Amino acid sequence: MPNSSSISEFLLLALADTRQLQLLHFWLFLGIHVAALLGNGLISTAVACDQRLHTPMYFFLLNLALLD
Repeated sequence: MPNSSSISEFLLLALADTRQLQLLHFWLFLGIHVAALLGNGLISTAVACDQRLHTPMYFFLLNLALLD
């Protein structure tokens, strides 16, 4: 029996209809994104600068931080 389903349209809904909630979501997601960038930058800086962190485990963490 072949699959006969098909998608004819795609509906993208907003997170909120009011301007205040849109701004709240924007600042919340921006804060989360900046925190993730700062955390990854801290990991990258720590691994690059500290000689004791030049082991395979920390190179793996550095790779994950750079890919994120």
